[in-house]
Amino acid sequence: MKKVFLALALCASFSGFAQVLNVTSVQKVNTPANPMATVAAISPQGDYLLLSTSGNEGLTKFDLATNQATKITDAPGAGFDVQISQDGNTVVYRENSFTSNHLRKVALKSVNLASGETASLVAPTRDLQGVALQGATAMAVNNGKLAKKAIGAATAKVAEVPVLSICNRQLMITRDGKTSVFSPNGQNLSYIWQSVSPDGTKALYYVCGVGAFVCDLNGKNVKSLGIVRAPQWYDNNTVVGMQDVDDGHFIISSKIVAVSLDGTMQALTGDDTIAMYPFASAASGKIAFSTPAGEAYIINVAK
Repeated sequence: MKKVFLALALCASFSGFAQVLNVTSVQKVNTPANPMATVAAISPQGDYLLLSTSGNEGLTKFDLATNQATKITDAPGAGFDVQISQDGNTVVYRENSFTSNHLRKVALKSVNLASGETASLVAPTRDLQGVALQGATAMAVNNGKLAKKAIGAATAKVAEVPVLSICNRQLMITRDGKTSVFSPNGQNLSYIWQSVSPDGTKALYYVCGVGAFVCDLNGKNVKSLGIVRAPQWYDNNTVVGMQDVDDGHFIISSKIVAVSLDGTMQALTGDDTIAMYPFASAASGKIAFSTPAGEAYIINVAK
């Protein structure tokens, strides 16, 4: 049987950066020889990747133990902000469509990976602002209103956590069924890449042209993390993201970085790879990322 990975290099913290995570290696993944090689997510247990195209069309499950690739959907937009349930059994994805006058609509769907059964969670809409999974429930903010849909078997009750979303470039928060402007850095700025920490106590977001920030869910204790684009929670105290540079037309360099909430930063990849858009599985000590060439890699982190 082929090995699942091709080891490229052992990584330590790079010059000019302190150590945040103990990185042991960066390895290339033997993804299928087709366009579906952009990482869209890694499962919470770190046992499979979800792959899409650079244009977010379709989803393929790629098993890291067997190299088996299984197509999930061909839906346009499915690779954008895809969500995986904590048990790894359910995937929630978007499906784009267009009206007769070329207006885009977005539907929200789920698929059970074991049975292949799909379900419609939100009908096509022009106003899907944000999506989050809490336990066996999908939480969707549609035109400022919160919709809840069961996506799996009943589990222990999970405390409801506020849902973050984006509307008209502003960071919104939905709690107790009500949506309001959050935007901790002010409403004269544009927000993107929002998420709530795994323990449900902090907000992570990116202010366009400024950088990444974390704060409490009451909007207080705002802390800058620096230029960390596409930020993702690794755990409750660590964020991973990318630092990319372009020449106005193409990305010419990019590295994956980890930053702790006290601002300590570490480069996890070197200058030999254009590493972009990380996705983390702290339970398995893996951080997956892609390159513009359509290659997938995993950074292994010792527990």
